[in-house]
Amino acid sequence: LATLRHLLNFLNCIVVIMKVATLLALIGSAAAFAPSAVQKTSTALNGALDDMPGATAPFKGFDPLGLATLGSEETLAWFRAAELKHSRCAMLATTGYLVQAAGWHFPGMLSSTEGISFADLSAMKPLDAWAAVPETGRSQIYFTIFLAEIITEVKGPHYTKGGDLPTIVFPPINFSNVPAETLKKKQDAELNNGRLAMIAIMSFCAAANIPGSVPALAGNPMF
Repeated sequence: LATLRHLLNFLNCIVVIMKVATLLALIGSAAAFAPSAVQKTSTALNGALDDMPGATAPFKGFDPLGLATLGSEETLAWFRAAELKHSRCAMLATTGYLVQAAGWHFPGMLSSTEGISFADLSAMKPLDAWAAVPETGRSQIYFTIFLAEIITEVKGPHYTKGGDLPTIVFPPINFSNVPAETLKKKQDAELNNGRLAMIAIMSFCAAANIPGSVPALAGNPMF
C-alpha cells in the first residue's frame, strides 16, 4: 500500500507538470498570431535571453517552448528568479539526499519528546526519514522556507522592476567587489549546476517511488 501511495503521488506530480507544459505550449502557439509589435518584443527578449547568465554551450539560449517570449521583460525576470530559486533548492536537496544516503548525521536527538535520534533517521531511506520527522519539526522547516521567500520578495526595487535577482538569505554573500567577468562565470556555474541538480533530485524521487524507473539507481538500497 505504501508503494502504491508513493506511485500515485508521483504520477499526480507528472500529470500536473504535463498539464502546465501543455498550457504553456498552447500559449506559445497563440503568440504566433499576435500583432507585429508583440513579435518585435519577442525578438528583443530572445536577444536578452542569449545575453543572460546561464546561456552557455552546448545549449546556449535553450528554450524549446519559447517561455522567454511569453510576456514582457518583467515576465522574463520572474522566470529567471524562479529558475534561480529552484536551482538552489535542488542543489540543497540533492546534497542532502546524498549526505543522508551516505549515513552522515548529527549527533544526539532530533526530538527527545518523540524519542527520535538523528541516528534513527540516518538508518532510513531519505524520503522515509523525512516522513519520520515530527510534524512540529517539519513545520519549523516550512516556516523557515516561507520566511526566506518573504525576505527575498519584499526587498526593493523588486527584480521584476529592474532590481537585483533574489540572493541567498543565509549566509549572506557579498559579490559587489567581484569583477564582472568572474561574476558572470560564477553565475553561469550556479545555474548550470542547479539545472543538473533539478534533474538529479527528480531522478532520485522517481527511483525512490517507482522501482526500476532509473536504471542507473536500480538496486541501490537508498532508493
